[in-house]
Amino acid sequence: MTQAEAMRPFHAPGHLRLLTFNLQVGIHTSAYHHYLTRSWQHLLPHPKRRGRLDMVGEVLGQFDIVGLQEVDGGSFRSSQINQVEYLAQRAGFPHHFQQLNRNLGRFAQHSNGLLSRLSPAHIEEHRLPGTLPGRGAIHARYGEGPDALHLFVAHLALSHRGRMRQLDYLSELITPLRHVVVMGDLNCTPDQIHAHPNFCAALPLHPVKPLLSYPSWQPRRALDHILLSDSLVAEEVRVLDHLFSDHLPVAVDVHLPDACQLALYRHIQATRN
Repeated sequence: MTQAEAMRPFHAPGHLRLLTFNLQVGIHTSAYHHYLTRSWQHLLPHPKRRGRLDMVGEVLGQFDIVGLQEVDGGSFRSSQINQVEYLAQRAGFPHHFQQLNRNLGRFAQHSNGLLSRLSPAHIEEHRLPGTLPGRGAIHARYGEGPDALHLFVAHLALSHRGRMRQLDYLSELITPLRHVVVMGDLNCTPDQIHAHPNFCAALPLHPVKPLLSYPSWQPRRALDHILLSDSLVAEEVRVLDHLFSDHLPVAVDVHLPDACQLALYRHIQATRN
């Protein structure tokens, strides 16, 4: 097997296409009053939800790694469909992972999700601290050794105090790491991220670009982020068109340093031999 063959998940040598998206469990929201008039869809199934997932899956299939927030793990409101698994199959991702953060039994399964064309070497779940339980982060490691790529998918709290505690927690995780991506609905602006001393001191993570992602029908705030360590280079940063949710998807093409590429390549070869 050649290195080019092993690197097929990349859309170009040494690059990854990343996307983060708060799905809002497939609810179509395009105005503030929909939070009231369509709130029942957080509890009850909707006949058009599967069709929406199909259209979302067609878009997600253009990327190498996708982080999802506010997905349902298979309950009454989602017609027993595990949305992470369904989107992985629909978009052709060979690897997926669901993190159940708030278990309301058969009524709702609040989750984060990871869809990946690359096989992670290791995945960890983290329960983020907060006054109200139910926030979490997925930590996926790609490759082995100090030049492995570490990717976090997180959904942070609405409250300022809760977010500060959660950023403190993430700071401890990323401090010893070299090549890091943190992406998700962080519920705060880039200025608020930069104002957090521990998080910024742990590892220089920079927002690829302050992209307005909320509300989706008239974006005014940058709440959804893909943060990169200085070793990673962002290219073609963008927000995607409205995909039903109250958040817009945020995407970036990332160029990996040679050492990180080599760590991934060795891992791919090890898993295929």
